[in-house]
Amino acid sequence: MNVVALHAEPPSRAQVQEPVHFIGRLAGFRADGRILVEDEAGATWACRRAASCLLMPRTGDTVMLSGPDRLRVYLIAVIEQADPSASRIEAAGDLTLATTRGGNVSIESDADLRLHGAAMLQMQAERAEARFTHSRLTSEAADATIGHLRLVGKVFESVADRVVQMARNALRLVEETDRARVGHLDQEATGTVRLHGQHTVVTGQELVKVDAAQIHMG
Repeated sequence: MNVVALHAEPPSRAQVQEPVHFIGRLAGFRADGRILVEDEAGATWACRRAASCLLMPRTGDTVMLSGPDRLRVYLIAVIEQADPSASRIEAAGDLTLATTRGGNVSIESDADLRLHGAAMLQMQAERAEARFTHSRLTSEAADATIGHLRLVGKVFESVADRVVQMARNALRLVEETDRARVGHLDQEATGTVRLHGQHTVVTGQELVKVDAAQIHMG
């Protein structure tokens, strides 16, 4: 769409300096970022979006143009969207949502809620709480530093090619059965090893070997 002239002759200085304020229809966008808006007379105005208009305008929207003169006209608001089912808040550069005097910030959605950062996603708070009916985390690498960790659940399953645990003291309490199925089992203690049970059975399919400087039985 070509921008048509607003007057057959060049406007006078008084006409150029007249304030501009009207409602029009967004006709398209230029390659340089300017927005083309048609007024009621059919004339097309080229303008830029005002910084205060955070709602990204789209073709077909009813918008408001305003400015101190015809050379400084801005799209200041989207009055009515051609497609109200999709809206986009957009700003050039950094964008911060902040409250003062202890106010809260809430983001709500009746459907999906997505957070996306092309480089990094950072979250910081004195306390954090998350509640999900179902959750899934996919990450190539995860590193967590936690002073105290407590997990409570009905079922705990982990699948890994290699598991390494290091602790100064370890305690595990199992009320019922504790089973381990391994290819090879190697346990070593620098101090005392104690096995005790009401019934203790040690069997070997081919060989059972007990070796020590002293062996006491009975």
